[in-house]
Amino acid sequence: MPNNAALLAILKRVPVIPVLTVDDPQEAVELARALVAGGLHVLEVTLRTAGALKAIEAMARDVPDAILGAGTVLTASHISEAMSAGSQFLVSPGSTVKLSEAAARAGAPLLPGVATASEAMAMAEMGHYVLKFFPAEQAGGAAYLKSLGAPLPHLTFCPTGGINVEKAKSYLSLPNVVCVGGSWVTPSDSIKAKDWAAITQLAKDATRLRDVA
Repeated sequence: MPNNAALLAILKRVPVIPVLTVDDPQEAVELARALVAGGLHVLEVTLRTAGALKAIEAMARDVPDAILGAGTVLTASHISEAMSAGSQFLVSPGSTVKLSEAAARAGAPLLPGVATASEAMAMAEMGHYVLKFFPAEQAGGAAYLKSLGAPLPHLTFCPTGGINVEKAKSYLSLPNVVCVGGSWVTPSDSIKAKDWAAITQLAKDATRLRDVA
């Protein structure tokens, strides 16, 4: 069965989960340190680059206060590779029976992606009560997610996709949202400039979003 309790405990730690696409392990470590220093301890590293797994390994080794998740998990092999690298939870853009079963066998908390009420219901039938709403803005935004609250009160969501700081406030004000995922806290120009102080400040600002939502 899916480990909803473990997953929810992780997601409740932060209002915003930075979604990171990184390739260089050392840069990934510096980025993780900057985000953790700003109070964002839960990080999602997408498996979209050749160096993503090496980056997760380096972050797990050198930034022990970070809780690392692997994103863009699509296959059973992704699950085993991500967990071996040091991931503590998994995130998928979509949801399939095979992926759910593979994660359950591995004992890995999985946040499966859904975009419709039917997909959410199908995952609930598989035992998943904590879901990723993706792509959030393109799939209907906060208004759509709010509309799912009444018919599906037993489900909790982490919306991701097209969310900025202002839109995050709208999502975080909803009772069926535990946190949001976003990349605005790690702007590419700051990373290129190695301006880790700027990223730490953005992380600090993000940790206060739940208070103003």
